[in-house]
Parts: sequence; C-alpha cells; structure tokens
Amino acid sequence: MAEAAKQSNKKISFSRVLKYFREVKSEMKKVVWPTWKQVRNNTMVVILAIIVVGIIIWNLDLVFREVLNYLIR
Repeated sequence: MAEAAKQSNKKISFSRVLKYFREVKSEMKKVVWPTWKQVRNNTMVVILAIIVVGIIIWNLDLVFREVLNYLIR
C-alpha cells in the first residue's frame, strides 16, 4: 500500500511540473521584447549614467581627500 502512495505522489509531482512548464510557455508568449534600437538606446543611457555617477564620486573623493589632508596636517 505504501508503494501505491509513492507512485501516486510521483504522478502528482510530474503533472505539477508539466503544468508549470505549460504555464511558463503561455506566459512567455505574452512577453513584448524590446527592439534592438531600444536596447541600444537603453544601453547608452546606462553607460552615460555610470560615467556621470563615476565622475561625481571621483570629485567627492578628491574633495574629501583634501579636507582630510587639511585636518591631518
């Protein structure tokens, strides 16, 4: 009797996995993927933002270093 219960659990688990993948497939059909132009534009915005933030952090580092050097001397 315990073996029958194990077989039943395996079938339930396998059917759940199949159902999951069917649902994933149907959801993936609803996805609207960006065009290459949108990807390029978004990539450029991210690169520009990284450069701007890097410059801001670099300038703050210079200011804090000078303040610290002034306080130490």
